[in-house]
Amino acid sequence: MLSIGPTAVSVLAFIVVIGPLIFVHELGHFAAAKALKVQVIRFALGIGPAIKSLSFRVGETEYGLSWLPIGGYVSMATMEEQGAAGSLEGGPTGVQIDPERVFEKRPIWARAIILLAGVTMNALFAFAIFTTVAATTGVDRTPVTRIDTVWTSELPAGAQALGDLHRGERITSVNGAPVTNWEDMIERLATSSSPLEVEVEGRPAPLVLTVPLEEAPRKALVEAIAASFPAVIRETLAGPARRAGLQAGDTMVAVNATTVSSWYQFSGIIRSSAGIPVTLTVRRAGQSLTFAATPELRPMPDLRTGKESPAGYLGIVPASPVIHVRFSLWGAVHEGARRTGRVSGQVLGALKGLVTGQISVRELGGPIRIGQVSGEAARLGIGALVGLMAVLSVNLAILNLLPIPVLDGGGLLLLLAELVRRRPLSLELRTRITNAGLIVVAALMLFAISNDVFGLFRR
Repeated sequence: MLSIGPTAVSVLAFIVVIGPLIFVHELGHFAAAKALKVQVIRFALGIGPAIKSLSFRVGETEYGLSWLPIGGYVSMATMEEQGAAGSLEGGPTGVQIDPERVFEKRPIWARAIILLAGVTMNALFAFAIFTTVAATTGVDRTPVTRIDTVWTSELPAGAQALGDLHRGERITSVNGAPVTNWEDMIERLATSSSPLEVEVEGRPAPLVLTVPLEEAPRKALVEAIAASFPAVIRETLAGPARRAGLQAGDTMVAVNATTVSSWYQFSGIIRSSAGIPVTLTVRRAGQSLTFAATPELRPMPDLRTGKESPAGYLGIVPASPVIHVRFSLWGAVHEGARRTGRVSGQVLGALKGLVTGQISVRELGGPIRIGQVSGEAARLGIGALVGLMAVLSVNLAILNLLPIPVLDGGGLLLLLAELVRRRPLSLELRTRITNAGLIVVAALMLFAISNDVFGLFRR
């Protein structure tokens, strides 16, 4: 049987994820240009010279793939020499230019629409994915924000205030945004700007956390807390619990003289009681029943890390607090819009963090990191891969709006200058600005790739 290694999976997943995003982006520019009667000379995925064997012409437009598999472009008729930027778009095509259908002949509003069409398509693509997932497969939610356990020794610097939480206390909001489920709360803790103000039910003042908006400390933060949910039995396995007479649906009330309020609390007591007889009090069909059992010493996964070590075992599978939410058509649309808006806010927050210094530039990732994340998502399943595609589509939309020449945002900035001055900038100045933009983008890409490479060595 042919096996595919993790590197090959990452490369294939990268292509599957990034390819459609680039295509959708360029399709937006292409469709808008065609609709506004601008002559489109070439539509290509990749940059640089076209691969002749993989190119074809329909009417006035050549379609195909370019040799360098990064990005894509829509080459439109222009009155100007494009210099370095033109080389990235495959160079001259020999196609006769219609002077009445060049890009510069269109009014500013029309050119702005063409420039904005790519990022708009990426945003709509993400919205469509989130909406489709919500309408078809639905989403999992854990309707709990009560804290069971805080591993204080694992809290990152600046998060010590969370160590004051007691079992059963409920977090109600993070930075003023209400949270009603565990996933929402974790997402807020992981992506909201610092300082984090964590409101706790019944407390007069919020807990203030000064955790940098970086991957490592935020990951440590969310992994240092566990949700509180009742110790209800979903299933008993062969072992002490089944022999004692425990059944699915039983709710643990006490172990010996200790009242039990959550699964983590119950599990912790049992793990430390290997070989020691315990008296279990459960609630079954409104009645309180008592059973005797002796936990066996077996390799058991750690509650936080998942690593196995010898611990007490009863043979109980807990009832999961996770519920599966299915949306109506309108509900799915609302969920799609909410998720798109939430991811957009996270991307903007990350950009703000980079500018203000809350996030180190070493956090910037490039194609290698995207490939790794894509591979991890692929191994989790199609749902995770599609979700990653939606998130990256939002990233692509927002990053393309940065006011850097050669990006869509840079083009909009030049249009704004033309609108204010009532005439375009000189060709010489625009050429210099475009070349400077190419240098900036190339430098950022090289820096991100270097971060990826050094990250591989660190890992």
